[in-house]
Amino acid sequence: MKKVPLFKTLSLVIPVYNEEKRIKESLKKIVSYLNDVCAEYEIIIVDDGSSDKTQDVVKEMATDRFRIILVNENRGKGYAVKKGMLVARYEYVLFSDADLSTPIEELEKFSKHIENFDIIIGSRAMKDSNIEIHQPWFKEFLGRVGNKVIQFMLLPGIQDTQCGFKLFNKKSLAVFEKQTINRWGFDFEILWLAKKMGFRIKEIPVRWINDFGTKVSGFSHYINTFTELLKIRWNSITNKYNLQNNDRDTNI
Repeated sequence: MKKVPLFKTLSLVIPVYNEEKRIKESLKKIVSYLNDVCAEYEIIIVDDGSSDKTQDVVKEMATDRFRIILVNENRGKGYAVKKGMLVARYEYVLFSDADLSTPIEELEKFSKHIENFDIIIGSRAMKDSNIEIHQPWFKEFLGRVGNKVIQFMLLPGIQDTQCGFKLFNKKSLAVFEKQTINRWGFDFEILWLAKKMGFRIKEIPVRWINDFGTKVSGFSHYINTFTELLKIRWNSITNKYNLQNNDRDTNI
């Protein structure tokens, strides 16, 4: 029996880069779930310069609900997400990692908060978060340290800025118009912008299953992300974001 739709309309943005081995299975799960919980939806695949057969696999799976955006060269996850979010047509827009480390079914938790918040983000760091398969210990340690630094320097009150499962209503997509970070630091940039622009943010615990094929690897990733954090602070000091009329604080 078909469920009562959780969303009348939903756009789902999925950034992909060399995902030929797992994107097909992910898309099968996504389509099956969205058919049950959305009256109308679109899936926006943004291929960030893949060098494998990702495009072919996606095109093979595509229906009239799909939109495929091709980026000629690898520009970064942040660039791909921004590209997709700014062309989304529907009232609510979710971006999700292609590996579904946060299962698509977690969207049901988000639907309970859409009337009271503009942005809802999944969290792996809250008391009720359910980490079914953990990352290697050193990645978890560096992740916890990184989150503390981000909270101290930019976003006090948000426990996990980096979970790749975030829902926005249409008006809050304005943060992507001001986004400057193209790679991994874009998550905390858009959340910082959202807070400064007065959008209401809700962080909720989610299930999370580590995928050992993740693209995030190496200590250099953490150095680059810290550099992006400093860039955001500098952009704020130099008023690059032009937020002088939108700098009120928001409760989280």
